[in-house]
Amino acid sequence: MKKLIFLALPFFLISCTSTLRYAKENIVKEENSFRYKRSRIFVEPNSLETITGIASYYADEFNGRKTANGEIFKMNDLTAAHISYPFNTICRVTNLKNKKSVIVRINDRKPDTNNRAIDLSLAAANEIEMINDGLAEVRIDILEWGEE
Repeated sequence: MKKLIFLALPFFLISCTSTLRYAKENIVKEENSFRYKRSRIFVEPNSLETITGIASYYADEFNGRKTANGEIFKMNDLTAAHISYPFNTICRVTNLKNKKSVIVRINDRKPDTNNRAIDLSLAAANEIEMINDGLAEVRIDILEWGEE
């Protein structure tokens, strides 16, 4: 019995360790007339998808107006607009210049005309310190897909 436990113990310990999650490809894809890099070389353990692109923000002019999902836009909430992600998708947006990140919820649609990956609320943009620059190169990690 002791030999059986001794032989089974290494297999048990190996099965309990975590591993890095790798995907097979690195894709550059054109979708909805803006380009973004879909990074699948390494996906963080809690990230379902990762893209990089340019972020902008919107605030005063839209504050108090209805968003695409029917909510009232509040520039001091941590929300964002994306061209195609389902509403209520939860994303981590990281400013690649200073490595600051914020978690936002998609509740609006952005126009297809500005070649940007995501538009953040004023509060979200302030969290990653992109207000002075106006635009920032960001990494977007999908943490949880929303439902439409």
